[in-house]
Amino acid sequence: MPIGTPFHSRTSALCTSQNWRTWSGYFAASCYDVVHDYEYHAIRNTAGLIDISPLFKYDVRGTDAVKLVNRIITRDAAKCAVGQAIYGCLCDGEGKVIQDGTVFRLGDDHFRFHLADPALRWLKLNSVGMTVSIEEISEQIAALALQGPNALKILREIVDADLGKLKFFRLTAADLAGVPVTVSRTGYTGDLGYEIWLPAAGAEHVWDVLFDKGKPYGLKPAGMLALDVARLEAGFILLEVDYVGAEKALIPSQKYSPFEIGLSWTVDLKKDFFVGCKELRDHGEKSVPRRIVGLEVDWRHYEELYRRVGLPPHVPAVAWRGGVPLYHDDLQVGQATTGAWSPTLKKYIALATVKSEHANAGTTLEMETTVEYERKKVKVLTAKPPFFDPPRKRMLF
Repeated sequence: MPIGTPFHSRTSALCTSQNWRTWSGYFAASCYDVVHDYEYHAIRNTAGLIDISPLFKYDVRGTDAVKLVNRIITRDAAKCAVGQAIYGCLCDGEGKVIQDGTVFRLGDDHFRFHLADPALRWLKLNSVGMTVSIEEISEQIAALALQGPNALKILREIVDADLGKLKFFRLTAADLAGVPVTVSRTGYTGDLGYEIWLPAAGAEHVWDVLFDKGKPYGLKPAGMLALDVARLEAGFILLEVDYVGAEKALIPSQKYSPFEIGLSWTVDLKKDFFVGCKELRDHGEKSVPRRIVGLEVDWRHYEELYRRVGLPPHVPAVAWRGGVPLYHDDLQVGQATTGAWSPTLKKYIALATVKSEHANAGTTLEMETTVEYERKKVKVLTAKPPFFDPPRKRMLF
């Protein structure tokens, strides 16, 4: 049975919709109100607060900490400075992605993994013979994502650190109303945002202070439905939705290399070794048979399909997930995996996996859609994510 996160006493009181889902054994609000629109617009126009405590968290310490992290991830951990976060993949021996996630360097010999799926066994298997300690701290550390244009203004009211100088994907220790926290300039919305990592015992106090100071800035709690639209606009892939992790794949075709899921930039083939490096070096990026791309639905054609049956076009109320077939000359060449109407861009967009020969931006394909119970094909144009990438996400203040 799911349990509440350290913030559950606060999130449950605010979740008037009682629309919950399970995330790694925890209750997570799908949306707090009856619809998620207000929460999405808070993320894009004021500030949204998202409980991300269900992430799995692992501390790696010791003289071989850099060696272990380098063995596990596709990035070069030696290039990661103390106070920096890096995003990368964990691959198996075949160079297939187990999952993606972030790693924080908290000290010379201290790293912290933040992952969607459990990884304690994988970390320990790869640490044999190394001088390193690995500890799961998932339950000890609570976490919030404060995302949106007013995020920095709110934090400046309650945090003693100078966050205006904190660069993108950097982190700092701070005091938040008497609670020691780590603030990282990271997030899953593609907007200006920060993530706050704190001892679980201080969760309720931190939540209360944030909402007290954030109210004048339009702060609202935001659930998974709003986050799904925001991360789609940002072009961020989601494990078990846009790709299948290698450990859960049932057949070889369900396994993906980093090159296939748009994460070639996270692969450092020049470093000495990491799990899966031989396969990735041997096959290279150019030989991959498929790639993740963005899609923009041809709105005029979509509107015409509905006009023919006397209906206005149906705009997806929430982001959908699933394999929607894509065609080129009546042959299936891939599948769309996440799609939604973007309120900010005023476009119907999606993420998809397609055969490499159809992956170039500007390629016209057709996506299956249903109009009044009949299967139709609507024209779509491939695009390179992200769809939304505002300068404020990275700029200094």
